[in-house]
Amino acid sequence: MSKDISLRQLRYFIAAAETGQLSMAAKQVHVAQSTVTNAILHLEASMGVKLFERHPYGVSLTAEGYNFYHRAKQIQEHLDLALSEPHFQRHHLTGSIRMGASYALLGYFLPPLLARFRQHYPDIDLDLHDRERPEIEAAVLSGELELGLVLISNTQQRERFNHHVLLRSRRQLWTSSNHPLREQTLASLADVAQYPYIQLAMDEGEAATQRYWQAQGLQPNIAFRTKSMEAVRGLVAHGFGVTILADMVYRPWSLEGGKIEAVPILGVIPHLESGLIWQKNHELTRPADAMRQFLIHSCGS
Repeated sequence: MSKDISLRQLRYFIAAAETGQLSMAAKQVHVAQSTVTNAILHLEASMGVKLFERHPYGVSLTAEGYNFYHRAKQIQEHLDLALSEPHFQRHHLTGSIRMGASYALLGYFLPPLLARFRQHYPDIDLDLHDRERPEIEAAVLSGELELGLVLISNTQQRERFNHHVLLRSRRQLWTSSNHPLREQTLASLADVAQYPYIQLAMDEGEAATQRYWQAQGLQPNIAFRTKSMEAVRGLVAHGFGVTILADMVYRPWSLEGGKIEAVPILGVIPHLESGLIWQKNHELTRPADAMRQFLIHSCGS
């Protein structure tokens, strides 16, 4: 096995894994598509495994590719952490931060960021609250919480807060590996409406779904509603229906080992926006401001 693997190749691989399209990955990293393709082929040859399945609409990670993606992402995050070290005060701040976060962000977005923040500021205590978005917004407005991490695309009247979007995550169609819609290059909502739909009913998922379906004058054919993300994965992987969810929560396998495919949606489907909110006309404490700056910097936003 060749060990001649560069950080640049890892960066190209990560871009392809996260975009699902080699052309989009190439634009993201500012190189020719052939450069991304050659980097992936080199990685596959060096490791002796297949990292991607190729489809008419793009690429999706294999089981080996999925595991390698997480390893490569860790390498990238550790490098970013080392490079960003001079920009943050370390060991100089003490105190605590009162912060709220909603379920999806606690489960799929926040933990690795908090781990990195703790490396920079080991003497800051985090008083973290798991709450629904409306509760977090009310607590930030009242001053009970200094910072809130919410699905800001669901926030009404954003002007009530100082706010910053940290992550925009596209929504895609999830299907089983043998579903008819998987064979289409793009699927429209009209196509999706013909099949049973698995509705995730947590973190205001159903209200968000209804907004973009109604905007196109359509309704999903809801077969199951569940608050369990793993139930959604299992039902989709085993062919009980399809769903549309953000890449932030996408995983290619259910707990039982069933394969889940992600297919781009034709038409205007809004991205899921995760963001930070804090009180207007109010100076944050030094620990809270350090967290705010750290999250904005770390997310490249």
